[in-house]
Amino acid sequence: MLKTVKINKKYFKNLDLSKISSPSYVIDTKVINDNLKIFHKLKTDTNVKILLALKAFSLKSLLPIISNVLDGVCASGLNEAKLGKKYFGGLISTYSPAFRDSEFDDIIKCSQHVTFNSISQINKYKKLCVNKNIDVGIRINPLYSEVEVSKYNSSNLNSRLGIHINQLNKIDFSDIKGIHFHSLCEQNFDALENTWNKIWPYLKNVVKNLEWINLGGGHHITRSDYKLNKLTNFLLELKAKTNCQIILEPGEAVVFESGILVGEILDYIQGDNNKIPNIGITDISPVCHMPDVIEAPYRPTLMNEPVKGKKVVLGGPSCLAGDVIGEYYFLKNPKIGDKVVFLDQAHYTLVKTNFFNGINHPEIVLWNSDNNDFKIIKSFDFKDFETRN
Repeated sequence: MLKTVKINKKYFKNLDLSKISSPSYVIDTKVINDNLKIFHKLKTDTNVKILLALKAFSLKSLLPIISNVLDGVCASGLNEAKLGKKYFGGLISTYSPAFRDSEFDDIIKCSQHVTFNSISQINKYKKLCVNKNIDVGIRINPLYSEVEVSKYNSSNLNSRLGIHINQLNKIDFSDIKGIHFHSLCEQNFDALENTWNKIWPYLKNVVKNLEWINLGGGHHITRSDYKLNKLTNFLLELKAKTNCQIILEPGEAVVFESGILVGEILDYIQGDNNKIPNIGITDISPVCHMPDVIEAPYRPTLMNEPVKGKKVVLGGPSCLAGDVIGEYYFLKNPKIGDKVVFLDQAHYTLVKTNFFNGINHPEIVLWNSDNNDFKIIKSFDFKDFETRN
């Protein structure tokens, strides 16, 4: 299970929930702008390039705002690359474990950097990129990571992602402009520093051939306890040591703590205070609306949850037995119609929602906590379910 990240519970405390439909994602644009100020300072201090990881957050209505600060996007395939080109601009860096022949011409029309996962993919597509003046990169597997959950550890021995760092001597670096690695997940600076110390002995003989080094994502830069000064110094030293452009690809950190998921209690089933738990059925389905709760798994933070109280198991409305959010404390038995709010739900939610059981997507709402402005971005209905395929 992923470690619980401490959430700043002051956010959204002034939101009038009576104005919010259920279920709804509500995103506070002020929080995003506050996060962007941190990235702006980091860019100013280090001259690093920072790309938004669209796999974590790709709400097109906010991409132009984020593009005012960040330098571009990293895309995981053709659709993300197209979205980035249309709504964001700047540097479009595209990586995939394997590209499709039928899509590759469009990939290079959208991208300035294309990063390959294997020697065979490099050999297959490198000339096409060079002929179009597209930078060619390779993803390496550092064979080192401090990520504790195996499904999020892309740097283990059996990972399908990247060329093993000890195989670099097999690569022809002619026309290769950059190296990319991604070994972090919701981590502080120390994990990056330790990873770099492991891979530098392998890279020091090849960096003379490179123009950029992409340090990937997973850097929790906007968290209150992140060691930002150490990261700043590290990036300056790295630039001086390698003479390469340094690139970061944060996703979660860009929208960290900016979003909530609002739902309501549809039914409450009283337990017997012995073996049968108290159960609250909500209109929030973790399977449909926050799949990482099931996949990671993790327990999302409930707004205003007391330290002790009545234990209630909250779950969704689908037919899946495992459609359970978690066990939570309430000061008193929740009532049908009561609102429940889960914190930090902007990242890896909107990009992963699905229509399992025909359950509607939550409404998407933008809110500015400075002036209390609301804007409904999208509501969903039967037509969206009907036309999904």
